[in-house]
Amino acid sequence: MEFNASAANLLNIKVDSLILLTGSQLQNTAKLLDDSLNGAIQALIKSGDFSGKLATSCILHTQGKASKRIILIGTDGAATTQKMIKVMESAASLLRKTPSQKALWIGDSFNDDHEWQASIMARSVQTSSYKYNGSSKPSKPNKLKSVTYWCAKKSQTVSAAKGLVYGNAVGNGMNTARGLADLPANFCTPNYLASQAKKLSKGQAKVTTNILKEADMKALGMGSLLSVSAGSVEPGNLIVMSYQGAPKTAKPVVLVGKAVTFDTGGISLKGGRGMDEMKFDMCGGASVFGVISALIDTQLPINVVGIVPAVENMPAGNATKPGDVVTSMSGQTIEVLNTDAEGRLILCDALTYAARFKPDTVIDIATLTGAVIGALGKVTAGLLSNDDELAGQLLSGGTLSGDRAWRLPLWEEYDKQLKSNFADMANIGGEAGTITAACFLARFTRDYKWAHLDIAGTAWHSGPAKGATGRPVPMLMEYLRTKASS
Repeated sequence: MEFNASAANLLNIKVDSLILLTGSQLQNTAKLLDDSLNGAIQALIKSGDFSGKLATSCILHTQGKASKRIILIGTDGAATTQKMIKVMESAASLLRKTPSQKALWIGDSFNDDHEWQASIMARSVQTSSYKYNGSSKPSKPNKLKSVTYWCAKKSQTVSAAKGLVYGNAVGNGMNTARGLADLPANFCTPNYLASQAKKLSKGQAKVTTNILKEADMKALGMGSLLSVSAGSVEPGNLIVMSYQGAPKTAKPVVLVGKAVTFDTGGISLKGGRGMDEMKFDMCGGASVFGVISALIDTQLPINVVGIVPAVENMPAGNATKPGDVVTSMSGQTIEVLNTDAEGRLILCDALTYAARFKPDTVIDIATLTGAVIGALGKVTAGLLSNDDELAGQLLSGGTLSGDRAWRLPLWEEYDKQLKSNFADMANIGGEAGTITAACFLARFTRDYKWAHLDIAGTAWHSGPAKGATGRPVPMLMEYLRTKASS
């Protein structure tokens, strides 16, 4: 996909589709276009064929004009960042449904922040192109080849072009994460993820990949992580991808992504209904792949280490049993009261391992608890952190990117629920499962700034539109971009 910015005379730019985001009151470029069409847009509004209300749409076919069709998307009521993004995503989706190969996107719909608008546009166009094809029939190729973001002033094209590069990269990163997460678990095994990490870094001067096998992890004392993979014929892997965009002396941001490639619950077996969706229990790890992909495209001047503990959680004669006690890499012992609370068991050893990189910040991403869906639904991720500034930065990045999070507390009263009579801690508490899960992880992150993102509600859609979302790649990239520029 080719993206570019232009301030040329829009009435002379020949394209298959022109995308105009406008309300019922035509202003600026919308009025100019309407005048060139002898009031055709205003006529659609008066007739009721186009209301201008939020994300409503209409296609106007022109006669002999430079643009063969004008795609109208309503903006009335787009008073928040989230609603602006909704409008642009609707426009990108409708554009994809037309036979257009070249499109022109009018970029003066909301505000003067052309870098932001162009980035969301490019991201939306890229993510709308995503297709998972598991059938024997080849998928139809995307017709759309190029989109030009139009600015009223030439001076605005510089920031717009910058936004296009960034948005394109984030969109590609989201699609990378979705492509891995949508794969069935008989294809996407821990070994497969390791091979994809090597493939991602191949030929990339700024990215190196190291894979720790089970023997390596055993030597490091990762008894907690290995207790999860014990019942599976698929060996676990600890995948480490390092992106160096800044001098080696700069402390890295470490991203730790949970990748349980299939989660049966182990001996604490899950119910059969909806268990097929447990292939998505590796979406945290997939998002780390997506971020590394986006970093390669953007070349951000920052150091990032992506750690992905990849395992399969299966019941077997040698699987970990409820009541077993395991020793983590940190030396702390854990009573495994529920083998379906396995994500925290692999994350705790990965978080201990993260300390060897002397990190500036550590963020873990995990489809960790069903409780977060009960608390927040499928709208926003749960955020818990031991650092107020870090939490604020992630929340701000989530708002700006439309990939939001909501902060929950990490109080001592919750941590007390992890008490065990037979080990340093139990792997589950009582009430407030999302919070007690984070309290468990917090016991392994006391030496650095850390945040936890529980994405169990946002990482994938169920039902007819079943599939991974690519979240929270936008939030993480916004955080990294801001940090790289500070």
